[in-house]
Amino acid sequence: MTYKELLANNEIVRKLATIQFLAYFGTWFSNVAIYSMLVSFGASPIIISLVVAMHFIPGILLAPFSGTIVDRIDAKKLLGILIITELLMTMCFLFINSIDDVWMLLIFIFIRMTASSMFFTTEMTLMPKLLNSAILTKTNEIHSIIWSFTFTAGMAIGGLVVNYYGAKTAFIIDGILFLCAFLSLLNTSIIYKHEASHEKILLSIKSGIRYISQNRHLISLIFFHGTVGLTSFDTIVTLLADYNYKYVIAVPLAIGLSNATRSLALMIGPFIIGRWITKEKLFYVFLFQGFGIITWAFLQYNFYLGLIGLFLTGLATTTLWSFTYALLQEKVEQKYLGRVLAYNEMFFMLINAGTTLFTGIMAIYYDLNIVTTFLGIFFIFTAFYYKNTIKSLDTLDKN
Repeated sequence: MTYKELLANNEIVRKLATIQFLAYFGTWFSNVAIYSMLVSFGASPIIISLVVAMHFIPGILLAPFSGTIVDRIDAKKLLGILIITELLMTMCFLFINSIDDVWMLLIFIFIRMTASSMFFTTEMTLMPKLLNSAILTKTNEIHSIIWSFTFTAGMAIGGLVVNYYGAKTAFIIDGILFLCAFLSLLNTSIIYKHEASHEKILLSIKSGIRYISQNRHLISLIFFHGTVGLTSFDTIVTLLADYNYKYVIAVPLAIGLSNATRSLALMIGPFIIGRWITKEKLFYVFLFQGFGIITWAFLQYNFYLGLIGLFLTGLATTTLWSFTYALLQEKVEQKYLGRVLAYNEMFFMLINAGTTLFTGIMAIYYDLNIVTTFLGIFFIFTAFYYKNTIKSLDTLDKN
């Protein structure tokens, strides 16, 4: 089944895809405004990396609790609450006027990303309950393509809007997008058998951890999916725009075009690699990701050559994300899905946050191309670790 056929024939996939499109577009649209605003305030690399990391920290700290909440509350009600929370926090960005207000920005981002992280976990927990395994991977790929397209369009258009109309205009447009997502959700019928967990929260957290510890293969799958978090390049892109590219092009445009170029590859990648990928070939995708990042590191000295490098970094990322996520979803019992996927999200966000903080600190002492090379090398090591692990996964499937 093609992506077009799946969207045409499956109403719930189509409607959830519409909600994803609106919500994700708004997220990336306002991110350009946030990063451009920080540069205009004269923020240091550490402050920029802290703001970027704050996009991931809620998913780390609150994952045990968000997983139990997802397993307890009806999905449609929870999704509606979370979208409204994102809308309200986005409107609060309008109160940020100087570097002295960064502490408020961090609070608003923390709350918004708490809602965003839980929104994602709710959706990804809901999918296996609504869809059979035959189309689950394809649905994950559609999710990834939407993420990539909205990243492309959001960053590109957001860069233009911020450059010509200012950051606050971008925040207002962002709020409108979240409102449209909420109205679309109200018009969506989500019918499934909701088996709410009645365990106390602490007992529910413990049982989720016990389930993962008793199924060690899940730890490996969580690790492989989490490594995709190493492609969190927001800090590198922002610093390159501030340090190197502002003499060639305006900072908002440099950030927008750089992220749009990479995310264009994120969108195209599944069409090229998605039909070819198997568990055995995933090893080569990890390798390609690593060498793509290293290539970008050597091209960063020039803005236009850097765009070519960024394109290469994005070709394999979406396939890595969707394929490793589907491997995990298929290996988890439904009653534990919310908790396991929340812990997966926690680890993924931990890698994202660690990558951004690592970048901000290392950028003080080393050139950005060296920092970028380190990230590429890690993917190469991951590829060989995966190759050694796949045999145990195959044995598990046979059993």
